[in-house]
Amino acid sequence: QVQLIESGGGLVQTGGSLRLSCVTSGRTLSHAGWFRQAPGQAREFVAAITWRGGATYFADSLAGRFTISRDIAKKTMYLQAYGLGPEDTAIYYCAAATFYSGVYSLKLESQYETWGQGTQVTVSS
Repeated sequence: QVQLIESGGGLVQTGGSLRLSCVTSGRTLSHAGWFRQAPGQAREFVAAITWRGGATYFADSLAGRFTISRDIAKKTMYLQAYGLGPEDTAIYYCAAATFYSGVYSLKLESQYETWGQGTQVTVSS
């Protein structure tokens, strides 16, 4: 099994930056990612990374403002966000899986087995 613990959320001013962390434990991961859910909206994909190769994937609308990385030794994944705006206010969730078939996109929630509890990011205008 895999356990995930997010941290790094908080209040940031418009135009600011933030780094979220997701500490993993348990089995070796195949891939991990970040999703977010704004108030009253469905959860949406933000970014994903393959654990061994480090290949990255981003939501088209967010590419350029978000980066994703992982430290294999620390078993930790990071999401760095730049140029934040009120539209980025959401609960950010870390997700991970130990197997990937390669058939479906890592942008799909169905490709993740384990989810963290979420961390709130609030961007003030």
